[in-house]
Amino acid sequence: MTEAAVNSDVPKSKGLVFLEYVLFALCLCVIALRATFTEGPAIQSAGRPISLDSSVYSLSISAGLFLLFVVWFVCSIGGRRFVYRFSGMEIGLCLFCIAACLAGLAAANKRAVVTDFAVLVAPVLMAVLLVQILDSQAKIRLLLAVIAVVGVVSAWQCAEQLFVSNEVMIEQYQQAPRIVLGALGIRPGSLENMLFEHRLYSRGVRGFFTNSNSAGSFALLASFVAVALFLEKFKNRKSDTSALGPLIACGIAAAVVIFGLAITKSKGAISAALIAGAMFIAYFSFGDWLKRHKKAILIVCLLLALAGGSLIVLYGLTYDRLPGGNSMLVRWQYWRASARMYADHPLTGVGPGNFVHFYPRYKPASALETVTDPHNFLLRILTGYGPLGLAGFLALILVPLWRVASAGPVSEPRKSGPAFRKLAVPCVIVISAALLLVRPIVMPVKGAVDTSCVMAYVIFTLYVVPVAVFIIGFWLLTFGSQSQGLSSVSCPALFCAVIGCLIHNLIDFAIFEPGVLMAFWAIIACLIAVDSQRKSRPQVVLRPRLSVKILISATGLALTGACLYYAWWPVCKSTAKIQQAHQAVSNGQLQRAHNLLAAAAKDDCSSPAASSLNGRLYLHHFHVAGQNSQDLLAGAKDNLLEAINRNRADFKNFERLTEVYTLLAETSTRQKKTDWLNKAFDNALFAVERYPGSGRLRIKLAEIAEWLHKNKVALEQYKKAIDIEDSFRRQFQQMYPGREMFSRLGEEKYENAKQRVKHLSEKSTP
Repeated sequence: MTEAAVNSDVPKSKGLVFLEYVLFALCLCVIALRATFTEGPAIQSAGRPISLDSSVYSLSISAGLFLLFVVWFVCSIGGRRFVYRFSGMEIGLCLFCIAACLAGLAAANKRAVVTDFAVLVAPVLMAVLLVQILDSQAKIRLLLAVIAVVGVVSAWQCAEQLFVSNEVMIEQYQQAPRIVLGALGIRPGSLENMLFEHRLYSRGVRGFFTNSNSAGSFALLASFVAVALFLEKFKNRKSDTSALGPLIACGIAAAVVIFGLAITKSKGAISAALIAGAMFIAYFSFGDWLKRHKKAILIVCLLLALAGGSLIVLYGLTYDRLPGGNSMLVRWQYWRASARMYADHPLTGVGPGNFVHFYPRYKPASALETVTDPHNFLLRILTGYGPLGLAGFLALILVPLWRVASAGPVSEPRKSGPAFRKLAVPCVIVISAALLLVRPIVMPVKGAVDTSCVMAYVIFTLYVVPVAVFIIGFWLLTFGSQSQGLSSVSCPALFCAVIGCLIHNLIDFAIFEPGVLMAFWAIIACLIAVDSQRKSRPQVVLRPRLSVKILISATGLALTGACLYYAWWPVCKSTAKIQQAHQAVSNGQLQRAHNLLAAAAKDDCSSPAASSLNGRLYLHHFHVAGQNSQDLLAGAKDNLLEAINRNRADFKNFERLTEVYTLLAETSTRQKKTDWLNKAFDNALFAVERYPGSGRLRIKLAEIAEWLHKNKVALEQYKKAIDIEDSFRRQFQQMYPGREMFSRLGEEKYENAKQRVKHLSEKSTP
């Protein structure tokens, strides 16, 4: 095998060129699809139920991106020579993958590891692939145009929610609150009901994302991309006398995207956008000076970040909150709990995707909500992947950015490649077709529709209008453009977009929503590609022997098959059967549902989901049967034990198993009753260990302790339950002054706990 470093003008075979166009179009389709569908496998959407199982959809898209990369790699290595452009992400990607393997071995829920890692690493592989195939400025500009245009579509969706959908939702809730709450799985009169009403009447907009902060983060990225395209046209206005109309059209599209950012009302995203905008202006004002002193500036920025972080921690430790409103109060609770979590798992973290299972163990007793993410991308990676994973993730981002910012000989951008319009037209057709065909599959119309006219209206607004907005937005952004590439003026806008997104996600989790993550890495890929062309970065050319080609290709295909077979296919089979089981329960076919869930558990041996659901269903079946059926309780016990075996960090299965043992004690003879109660007591202890801030669990433990005549334990647990409820009430009054108090325990349990404390205290007093 020989190797040589050459310039970026290495020719490619016609077959490979055609393949790269196909792969490029598919990448554009995925970017558009992920930004127009609510997808959050590790993030629960408070406002919109996800129709297709999010994990299956996310894994399918991730598997598709991995397959695209492997197809390109195998076809490239199979040619006469393999040409590769280093992106700067390779070292960080290797470190991150190693960290994921180590953290995965120590994780409680192995299936969550696979899902989280796949969703995070697939966009990175897409970025590496894009760096290789973005070999013309027309491709780069088209990719950026798609991101900006999807920003236009997102802005339209946000505006539709602000002016139409939110009002309709409020009206529906006021007319039939129980129906709306039932669809979301919220119990009327509960704390969750109050929080839902708070979100509903705040009229927040979230676009196609799970919340307004994520919509704001995507709008931030799209805004800077739109500004970059506008600046490109503005710079070339003198050389093109007919450019005034296209310039105005592009300005309108950019203004729409910025308007979308504004109406999200995301304070974090808007503040980060302003900071990034200030950086952008500073570049134009002091660009040459900044380039000459970039190392000193980097050191100063790192020192300022360290000092700022120290001051924030000091303030939080002093006042037990961060400066700002309620959102900063709860964020300090998230961060403090995450720090304690990492302190207990300093080498590997708790494992990718396992934060949600461990957070209740460290959650402050006064906290109102249990979150699935620490709302800080550094803590998210640190707690999930450990310090090695954090180092790899930061290297993935910062090394390419440093290369882009580094001084080097700048050459004129290459003008090779097809004309922009010739490339754009088929890509827009393909993307529009993908949106029209795929979105109805993953977002089917649910519920009864009165008339065909209403159905036509729903289909038109839900599926057709977004595509129409996409086409119109694309025309506005690219109308009459003669330039094929990005200049040195607009590249800083992309750089600032990345920095702004990172700043925003120091207090949020938006970057981990797939739609935002795809746009984020696509922008980084564009920056690397532009930098490689402008600075004539060398490529590596390999001429492997036939035997080496066959070995590498076979290895790549084998890895792909293994990933699909072990990571994707079990989830698909299991999820399909779980959905069938839900349908069977709706039809009253409980035994069929049990069989389907048992089969689903066998299909995916690393997931506790099916076994946990089956255990809950057996409990439900037992209560519905209304008879002393030990077989149903035995089935619940076996399934819950299996779920615990697959994930020992989740308190919920221990809580349900406690209920099963308690019911077995109630339905057993006196000889076995004590044994069952002892098992119930042990599992209640396990549940409390995993969620010490739950007054509900502590009261259950206290009740079982009383039955076993462990009065000291019962008294202690009742007191702790009361303390937890009191701390919750204090924070509730602090966050929502003047609102009706909601008891997390329930007034009856709360008062009963006080009476039991009084009774047990008197009983223990001589």
